[in-house]
Amino acid sequence: MPVFPVLFTPVLIILWRENSMKRFRLIAILAAMVLVFAACSDSDDGAEAEAAETTVAAEGGETADTVELTQSSDLTFHMVTHSDDGPFWSVVKRGADDAAAALGVTLVWSPSVNDPAKQVQDIEAAIAAGSDGIAISLASPDQVAPAAQMVTDAGIPLYTVNSGVNQYKELGGVTHIGQTETVAGNGAGERFNALGATHVLCAFQEQSNVGLEERCAGLAETFGGTVTTEFGGLDNDVPAQEATIAAILAEDPSIDAVLGTGPVIAVSALNASNAAGRELTIGGFDITPDIISAIEAGSIAFTVDQQQYLQGYLPVVLMFLQATNQNTAGGGLPILTGPGFVTPDNAAAVAALVDAGSR
Repeated sequence: MPVFPVLFTPVLIILWRENSMKRFRLIAILAAMVLVFAACSDSDDGAEAEAAETTVAAEGGETADTVELTQSSDLTFHMVTHSDDGPFWSVVKRGADDAAAALGVTLVWSPSVNDPAKQVQDIEAAIAAGSDGIAISLASPDQVAPAAQMVTDAGIPLYTVNSGVNQYKELGGVTHIGQTETVAGNGAGERFNALGATHVLCAFQEQSNVGLEERCAGLAETFGGTVTTEFGGLDNDVPAQEATIAAILAEDPSIDAVLGTGPVIAVSALNASNAAGRELTIGGFDITPDIISAIEAGSIAFTVDQQQYLQGYLPVVLMFLQATNQNTAGGGLPILTGPGFVTPDNAAAVAALVDAGSR
C-alpha cells in the first residue's frame, strides 16, 4: 500500500521527535494503522471474549521509559450496536476493548440485542454525555438512522460499523468499517456453483436485519440455480431454529444446499440435515469454534469471514486519531474487513488462533 508511507511519514517524524510519551503513542498508532490497511486484504476473524455493557479501558502499562499510559484518558468513545452477547459480537467487543486499552481511552459499549428502540435511546444517551466519537451499527436503518443523524448534527464524529455501508455517507459519517454484504453473498453464490449445488436455502436469523437480506440477495445474483430465502429462527433458541429448518427441508426435497447467514444458524442447518438424513452442502457466515470444527471435519464447506475483531478495533483507533490528530481514513469509501473465506484448506490455522484467543 504505497499511499500509507506517503500520507503518514511526515506526521510520524514529527511525533517521533517529541517526548517519550508521544513515542509510545506513535507505537500504538503504527500498530493500529497496519491493521487498517491489512483489513482490506486479509481474510480471517477474531477470538471470543466476555461481553459487558460498559467497559472502561485499563490505563496501566509502561514503556521502556516507565511512562504511564494516561495521556488520552480524558477521551470517551461509544459503540452503540444491535449486538447480543453471542460468539460473533463478543469478538467485536474484544477488539474494541483491546484498542481502548492500547490507547488509554474510555470505551462505552452499548448492546441493544436487536432492539432498535433501545439502540436509539443509547445513541441519545451517548450524545447527551458529550461523546468524543460514536460508532453505530445500522441493521435497522429505518428506525435508527434519525438518531444517527443527531450524532453528526451535534458535531460528534460518526462511524458506522458492521452494517450501514449504504447509509453512512448520507448521514455524514466519516467512514464505514465492515464488509459489503451483497458482495459477500456474491462470493457465497460462486462457491455453491463450484460445489455443484442446484437449490440453495438461504436461512437468516434476524427478521429486520437488512444486512442479512443483502447476503441472500447477493447469493441469488451469482448462484446459477434456485435460491429460496426463509427465516430460520433466532440464534438464542437453537432447538426451535433446528426444527424450523428441518420443516423447510421436509417441505422441499429439491433443496441440496443451505447458506446460513450466521455461524449459529449454519450449524443448526447441519444438525437439521443430519436429523433428516439429508446430505446437504452447507455454507455459513462468520467464525465460531463450532463452525470451524465442522469445517475441519468436512461437514460444512465454508464460512464467509468478515473479520469482526477489526470491526471493534478499528473504529476506536480511527475515532482516537480524529480526536487527537485530525486524521480521517477511507477517503469517503468504506474500509472493508471482508469478505474472506474459511475452508478445509485453512480451518486448522484459524482454529489455532481461535483457541489462542486472538481470533
